[in-house]
Amino acid sequence: MTKVRTKPHSGRLKKTVVMVGMMGAGKTAVGRALAARLGAPFLDSDAEIEKAADRTVPEIFERDGEPFFRQKESQVISRLLDGECCVLSTGGGAFLAAANREMISARGVSLWLNADLPVLWNRVKHKETRPLLRTGNPRGTLEEIFNARVPIYSEADLSVVSDGYASIEQMVDRVLSVLATRPDVLEVE
Repeated sequence: MTKVRTKPHSGRLKKTVVMVGMMGAGKTAVGRALAARLGAPFLDSDAEIEKAADRTVPEIFERDGEPFFRQKESQVISRLLDGECCVLSTGGGAFLAAANREMISARGVSLWLNADLPVLWNRVKHKETRPLLRTGNPRGTLEEIFNARVPIYSEADLSVVSDGYASIEQMVDRVLSVLATRPDVLEVE
C-alpha cells in the first residue's frame, strides 16, 4: 500500500496575512508559496508601489526620498487591506510606522518572519536591489537596521522563526501551524 503525502494544513483565509520582517527574511518567497498552498492571492506591497509609480523602489528612494516612499507604502498597504483576503508581503520598513502596525492588526494579521543577522546577511550580501544597504559598510548597516527594528517586529501578532535551514515548503508548514491557532484568520479544512 502506498502512502499519499498530504500537506499538514490547508484552509481558507478569513483575514489578510501581512508578512513583516527584515529584508532577506523570506517574506516574498514564503508568502508566495503560502498563498499558493491556500489558493489565495499573493501581493507584494513593493511591487504594487513600483507598478503605481512606474519606477523601482531604489529609483523612488533616489528621486523622491524615503519619507515619500513610506507615505506611498502606507497608502498602498491600506488599499490592499481593503481588497480580497490575501497574503501580503511588505517591505522591511513598512511595519516600523505605528499607524501601519495598527492598520494591519485592525484589518488583517501581521506575521513576523524572524531571522537572525547571519541568515539575513547571507541572503542579502550579493543583492544590489537593497537601497538601505548602499553604504560603505553594508554588513554594519544591516546590523544597525536589525538592532533598531527587531523590537518593533516583535510587536507583530504572530511570529515564525526563519532559521535559514528550512526549505520554503517547510517554512509554509511552520506558518500554517501558527495560523491554525487563529480561527479568526484561517479556517482549517
